[in-house]
Amino acid sequence: MIDMVGLDGDDTLWHSESHFVVTEDALADLLSPYAEPTDLRLRMLATERRNLALFGYGVKGFTLSMIETAIEVSNGQVSVAEIQAIIDAGKGLLAHPVELLDGVTEAIDALSGRVRLVVITKGDLFHQESKAAASGLVDRVEGIEIVAEKDIATYRRILARHAVAPDRFLMVGNSVRSDILPVLELGSHAAHVPYHVTWEVEVVEPPDVGHERFRALTSLRDLPALLDELGA
Repeated sequence: MIDMVGLDGDDTLWHSESHFVVTEDALADLLSPYAEPTDLRLRMLATERRNLALFGYGVKGFTLSMIETAIEVSNGQVSVAEIQAIIDAGKGLLAHPVELLDGVTEAIDALSGRVRLVVITKGDLFHQESKAAASGLVDRVEGIEIVAEKDIATYRRILARHAVAPDRFLMVGNSVRSDILPVLELGSHAAHVPYHVTWEVEVVEPPDVGHERFRALTSLRDLPALLDELGA
């Protein structure tokens, strides 16, 4: 029996990473006088990894990492106009309209009143709150949990706050690293719904497909049937 379903936000309920990819492609064009695209992306990824502990996840940290990468690859020669273009790109990401993935509305309609639904998403607090509000889903779920990291301790705190036993919780998301592995280790159930592009930082090996508490779905439309199977 499942008492509560956790739904990831970015790239599970609404599009996110694809917008970052477009912005990074634009960064490669902007900084082409200083670095080849492949080298630039490797430098950018290294900078993002290095800055995660300081800036956390989200657009603001991404923008600062773009600026830092631009300074590094240009040996400090990047122009004020180019820095401004990077800042504008970051603002564009923050202002981008929220676009729900196909099947999200149908899945939530099917689950409404059947099981407790909570959105569990990580990143910048203000931006995630804005996206959740713009998604139109806030009034259709029990709560929104915005966290700095998705690890075992975080999930344990969320379940305790909602008075849900680990074995009666199902987490659904696109990131194996953040939405699947820590949840399984906690003793909960997890369902992976892949997105067409994954940030390199989130890429890890998936669990064994034979794991009794793990399921791989093609879309959120498969979620009601999974809950039937799990007895919710």
